Amino acid sequence: MSKALKVDRTFLITVLFLLFFGFTVFISASMGILAKDMAQFAVVTFKQAFFGLLLGLISCFVFSHINYKLFKKFSLGIFLGSIAIMCFVFIPGVGMTLNGSTRWINLFGLTTFQPIEILNIGFVIYWGAWLALYKDKIQQFRYGLLPLIILLGICSIPIILQPDVDSLFFLGLIGVTMFISAGGKIKHTLLLMVAGVVCITILAFAKPYVKDRIISFLNPQENSLTSGYQIQQSLIAVGSGQIFGRGLGQGIQKFKFLPESISDSIFAVLGEEMGFVGCVFVILVFLFLIFRAFRIAIRSPDNFGGLLVVGIVILIISRSFMNIGSMLGIVPISGVPLAFFSQGGTAMLITLSEIGIILNISKFNKIKNK
Repeated sequence: MSKALKVDRTFLITVLFLLFFGFTVFISASMGILAKDMAQFAVVTFKQAFFGLLLGLISCFVFSHINYKLFKKFSLGIFLGSIAIMCFVFIPGVGMTLNGSTRWINLFGLTTFQPIEILNIGFVIYWGAWLALYKDKIQQFRYGLLPLIILLGICSIPIILQPDVDSLFFLGLIGVTMFISAGGKIKHTLLLMVAGVVCITILAFAKPYVKDRIISFLNPQENSLTSGYQIQQSLIAVGSGQIFGRGLGQGIQKFKFLPESISDSIFAVLGEEMGFVGCVFVILVFLFLIFRAFRIAIRSPDNFGGLLVVGIVILIISRSFMNIGSMLGIVPISGVPLAFFSQGGTAMLITLSEIGIILNISKFNKIKNK
C-alpha cells in the first residue's frame, strides 16, 4: 500500500529542475530592472520568490495530498465559482485595467493575479468530469460536441469583455484535446476547428489589436517601431546568442532594448545568454515533461484522472510553446507566459497547484514506476 502512494518522482524532479532553472534565468533577466531601479528589482524578485517559489511549492505539496476524485464530486461548483471570480475584474476597485484590458484582480495591494488562471483549471475539472461521466456517449452530438460548445460559449462572455482573445484560444485548444482523448468524433472536432477559425477571423476585424498582431507577425519590418518592435528585438537577442550564448547574466538586450524581458520575452533572454544549445535543452526538458505527464494519464486508474492530467499538461505546455514560438517569430506575439520562467508569482502558484494534482493522480497509477 505504501508503494502505491508514491508520486512519480521523475515527473517531480523534472518540474523542480524547470522551476529552479527558470528562477535562475528570471534573476538574470531582472538585472535589467536592477540597473534602473533597485527598489523595483527587490519587489519583483520578492514576489516571484515568495508567491511563486515558496507558496507555490507549499500549494503543490498540499494538492498532491488531496484525493483528485474530490474535484470530480465538486466539479460543477468549482466551474461556476471560477466563472464568478472571472467577473470580479469588472467590479470597480477590485479589477485592474492595463493597456486597455481589464484582466487583473488587486489582492489588497500586495500583488495581482489574472482570474483566467482559475477559470482554466475550473474548466478542465468540469469538462473532464463530464467526459468521464458520459464516456460511452461522447460520440453523440448532445453529449460530446454540444456541451463543449456551450461551455466555451459561457466562458467566452467574460473573456471577450476583458478582452483576452488569447486565453479563449487556449481554452478551446484544451477542450478539443480532452474531447479527442475521451474518444470524441474527429468529424465533430473538425467542425469545431472550422468554427474556431471563423470566430478568430471575426474577432480580427472586431478587435483591432488582434488584426495588428497578425499583420506584425506577417510583416514585422513594416511596424518596426510599434507593434513589430518586440519581435524584432527578440530575434536580435536570440540570434546574438549564436550556439552557446554570451553566458548567464551577460545578456545585453535586457538592459535597454528588449520589452518585457522578465515576462513575455524571457525566452529571448535565455537565447541570448545560453544560445541555441540552451534553448534546445529547455525545449527538450518541456517535451520530456509532456511524456511523463501522458504516461501518468495513460496509467490513471480512471478516465477522470487521465483527462485531468491531459487538460492540465496541455494548459501549461501549449502556452509555454506559444511563448517560445512568438519569441522565435514562428507564431504571432501572444503575451502568454513561459511556465516556470516568466514573471507572475500568483500564476506560478496556481501552476504548481495544478502540478500537485497531477502528482496526486500519479500515486494511484495502475502500473508503478520501476
